[in-house]
Amino acid sequence: MKDIDILIIGAGISGSVLAERYANIGKKVLIIEKRNHIAGNCYDYIDENGILVSKYGAHLFHTNEESVWKYVNQFSEWYPWEHKVVARVDTKTVPIPVNITTVNELFDAKITNEEEMKEWLEKHRSPIATPSNGEEAVLSRVGPHLYEKMFKHYTKKQWDKYPSELDASVLERIPVRTNYDDRYFSDVYQALPKGGYTQLFENILNHPNIEVLLETDYFDVKDDFTNYGKLFYTGPVDRFFAFKHSLLEKLEYRSINFVSETIDAEFYQENSVVNYPGMEVDFTRIIEYKHFGNQKSEKTTIVKEFTVDEGEPYYPVPNPRNQEIYTKYKAEADQLVDVYFVGRLANYKYFNMDQAFKNAFDLFDALEKTTKSTYKTAV
Repeated sequence: MKDIDILIIGAGISGSVLAERYANIGKKVLIIEKRNHIAGNCYDYIDENGILVSKYGAHLFHTNEESVWKYVNQFSEWYPWEHKVVARVDTKTVPIPVNITTVNELFDAKITNEEEMKEWLEKHRSPIATPSNGEEAVLSRVGPHLYEKMFKHYTKKQWDKYPSELDASVLERIPVRTNYDDRYFSDVYQALPKGGYTQLFENILNHPNIEVLLETDYFDVKDDFTNYGKLFYTGPVDRFFAFKHSLLEKLEYRSINFVSETIDAEFYQENSVVNYPGMEVDFTRIIEYKHFGNQKSEKTTIVKEFTVDEGEPYYPVPNPRNQEIYTKYKAEADQLVDVYFVGRLANYKYFNMDQAFKNAFDLFDALEKTTKSTYKTAV
């Protein structure tokens, strides 16, 4: 096997960005991807109804990072998309994140401005200065009534754990608004790529120094690839150290079962994403992809998401037990030379899309000791 400068395991955000960065400084890069496609969980395609759908759930790009925004714009045109989510709660449909409208609808409140909303939250919240878990994090912000209706059971369906069993950080990242803003994100840049994410990744990886090997499990062929300068691993960190499972416990991940349906109608629901925080249904949300990009089709495609224990790992489960296990894996990883763990699964940490891009940038810059911005491709 010929020598490889850079060996990357996984063709998602982290692996693709690192491949592009290294290719543009003249390194020969090989990406090994076990799936039959690039783009990782961002992978999308045109389905039988002529609709651009995402195989692994909706991915909404949003960022305040100017460098990330400039980078992705080199590889795709983008159209503005301010994502909005609604939830079916009892017999009502309310916006998420919680805002003035949410409270007025659910509790027949008559709030009209931010000051009144702040007063309502202060009256109902449970004063907990330093929340020790997810339940306390929510109670300290919105109180028991919103916690019960919006957060408790949805979290159980999503994580198979109640908020009290998760780190406070899991629910602290969910925004609560004191105005009428019903956008899911408030970042400066919010957009979707014209042509989809797969096309974006095709353009990122379109370089003569990059080779991609699909449908190949690295652990089946790793003995064939030993002559490399650096290895970047983006998969589950515990799988990399599988030979030590007798000493180290397996980390916990949550997966998603996506159930797709064709509906013989123009639209099935009024919004691209409708959440179901109650226990009356098993799924967490329904996504109707036709809403994205003003797509046209005689029929429509909906996807129900059921979060499960088995299957492709999507979400690390942040709680003290898993963090303790991960710390042991990280200690093993830190002893390796020229092997780097990057991305959500490898770092056992939740990253938004823009954070994954920036994390890959920062790692490249740190390793190459770059003294100026490297976010532009070679010309």
